[in-house]
Amino acid sequence: MGLISKKKTVFKITPALRKYLKTYGREEKIPIDYLDLTEYTEHITLYDRSKKDTLWVTVVYDHSHADMLHEGLKKVYAILKSAGDISVIKHLSIDRIDLCLYANTQPFRIRVVNMLNENHDYFYVKQADSSRIYGLELEHILSPNRIAYFVSNDTLIEEHIIGIPADQFLKNNLVDRHFEETRLAKEFVKFNERCFVRLLGDMHTSNFVIDVTPDFEETHYRMRAIDFDQQSYERRKSVYLPQFFKENKHFVDLVKKNLTLESIFQYQREERALIFNRIRSSRYQLKGLLDTMVLDNLSPASHVEMLRKELSVHYKLDAFLKCRTMGELVKMSLKTLIRKSRLPESFTKTR
Repeated sequence: MGLISKKKTVFKITPALRKYLKTYGREEKIPIDYLDLTEYTEHITLYDRSKKDTLWVTVVYDHSHADMLHEGLKKVYAILKSAGDISVIKHLSIDRIDLCLYANTQPFRIRVVNMLNENHDYFYVKQADSSRIYGLELEHILSPNRIAYFVSNDTLIEEHIIGIPADQFLKNNLVDRHFEETRLAKEFVKFNERCFVRLLGDMHTSNFVIDVTPDFEETHYRMRAIDFDQQSYERRKSVYLPQFFKENKHFVDLVKKNLTLESIFQYQREERALIFNRIRSSRYQLKGLLDTMVLDNLSPASHVEMLRKELSVHYKLDAFLKCRTMGELVKMSLKTLIRKSRLPESFTKTR
């Protein structure tokens, strides 16, 4: 059995979270919504270049509904990418609309093509889930990455995060060894730490990508989360540590092979210091988010109770035992960044 046994509940946006989103420019009015996209007439299995089922389907609409959708989706794309300047859409075409039937919120993926140069881009239309929104905001504020997204009523619009899916990276690169092992190992340690500090769970190889940047002498890697559904939901501490997912074993092995325990601790401390600097630079926005999050119901009480016990043991800090919500646990986790804490657990420790 895996670390996560069943799908989580979808949580509605509360009035307090809605107010935060308006304050920080994350709410927009759009001409279509998620329910409009559900009115398809049929769907066709989508295969990749190797004729393998992608687990996505391409949806088909009747002609009149498709025309309305395509025009609306181009305007949505303009809001997402160019602050609503609709002059950019005159050369755009909606090439394909795909649906992921197995995912929690059954997202739609929109393929947009520039007819002048055949360049394409993607964005996503999803059911708005407050825990996912908290995940997106925490990623935007605390990670080295910036996220473009907005909500409209109960619809969530997200940009496509560019990178090589981690499972594909392992499949295509482990055999040829076309990567710098030490740099990749270092990035996995830092990614592991980022996820744990802000309690982002379920980061196995299908849920993050690797952004590869060649330099004139070497290659740099950054691991980026692409799925935020498991933000502060599960009860086990191990769910928030990517090192414990069996799918990530190859990355863990790279860490053990290429890094000393002292180096691991150094990179963990470095990442926590970077997160602390981001907290200082965005402290008012982060405070607004956490003040809302601590009052929100994002997980069953039994999950909160178990996780607070495990975090209390991990940090050797009884203050975690007083936390009553997942938001309070995230807030307490971030507070530990300004305190002298024990060395984080190594990659040799069991769950």
